[in-house]
Amino acid sequence: MALHKDDICERVSAIAQPILDALRLELVEIEFKRSGREAILRLFIDKEGGVTLDDCADVSRELSLVLDVEDFIPCAYNLEVSSPGLDRPLKTPADYERFTGRLIKVRTYEPFCDDDGNKRKTFLGTLEGLTDGVVRMRLTEGQTAAIPLERVAKANLEFEF
Repeated sequence: MALHKDDICERVSAIAQPILDALRLELVEIEFKRSGREAILRLFIDKEGGVTLDDCADVSRELSLVLDVEDFIPCAYNLEVSSPGLDRPLKTPADYERFTGRLIKVRTYEPFCDDDGNKRKTFLGTLEGLTDGVVRMRLTEGQTAAIPLERVAKANLEFEF
C-alpha cells in the first residue's frame, strides 16, 4: 500500500527530529509534493536568530543519509532544507508566545468578528499573545481581536518595513 503524503511527512518528522535536536534547530514545517513521477520533500527549519546556509546543509546531509537507508518514499524526490522566510508560519502555541509583539496576519476558516463587531476572515495586526487557546491581536486599524486558535486556518509573520 502506497503511503499518503501526510504519512510520509509524519515519518520524515520522526526521523528529522533527533537530528534537529542535536543541532539545536526547530522544525517549522514539512511539505511533500508530487509532480508526475518525481516529488519534492521540503523541510523548513528555524532557530533563534535565524538559520544559516550551513545549518540547512548540515540537516540535508544528515537527513539524506537516514532517508536513503529507510527508503520508504515510493518515488524519486529532491530534498530541500531551508529557512521559513520572512513570512514564517505560526504553527504551535509556542510560536504565538515567541513572536508576541510582532506583526502577523491571521486567516480564519469562516468569517469571525473582531472586538468591534466587524466580520472578516483576515486579521492583520500586532500579536499580543496566546491566552487559554485564544490569539490576541491589536489590529492595524486600532481595534483588537481575540480569535480561538481552533478557528485559525493560517497564521504567519508579516514583514515590517
